[in-house]
Amino acid sequence: MSIHNEAKIGDIAKTVLLPGDPMRAKFIAQNYLEDSVCYNAVRGMLGYTGYFKGVRVSVQGTGMGMASSSIYIQELVEEYNVANLIRIGTCGAFQPEIKLKDLILAMSASTDSNMNKIRFNGLDFAPTANFHLLKKAYEKAVESGYKVHVGNVLSSDFFYTDPHLGDALEVWKIYGTLAIEMETSALYSIASRFRKNALSILAVSDQILNGERCTPDERESEFTHMMEVALSLVE
Repeated sequence: MSIHNEAKIGDIAKTVLLPGDPMRAKFIAQNYLEDSVCYNAVRGMLGYTGYFKGVRVSVQGTGMGMASSSIYIQELVEEYNVANLIRIGTCGAFQPEIKLKDLILAMSASTDSNMNKIRFNGLDFAPTANFHLLKKAYEKAVESGYKVHVGNVLSSDFFYTDPHLGDALEVWKIYGTLAIEMETSALYSIASRFRKNALSILAVSDQILNGERCTPDERESEFTHMMEVALSLVE
């Protein structure tokens, strides 16, 4: 048992899916896992363990943003010895060729957060995905006929930005960043520190360039292709 997770040692599988929304964790447990058991409900951040095609897997909500997700990720690796951490979440696309509900595999994660600046005494660290998980996820997405993009994403501390800042995202678009989200940089950094395997699989819920966006219901339950690719990594 950790400070934010009431699971006992052994309750959590070595591979954990990490949606930000705890209701997405519940959806996955109810629709994809067999014999699932809820091991955590502290602060409403639901966690479940069950079986997918006979293999044990867990799914744990983390909340929004790097500050929240870092708490759950670090406790999972330090207290429960989780080996594989797979974020499944939504993002806003920067590039015109990326459409709503496309998949993005985050090969690396830039950030506007100071978390890694503090960790590395003002120097830059380049958080990257685990190659084995990335390769396998890409192959599964292509095999399944999903539209998938691989590259750099921006992990931001901001969901809303102040209008006086102007188009603060333009530079990220110019440099080929695929999308903006809020957790991957922290996930990859913590995984690197503890020698764990991590990957972010993102479904596009917003197209920044034209203002298109998915509904809240679509965000919660309709990105099943993202979930299926993530579950294909369980072994």
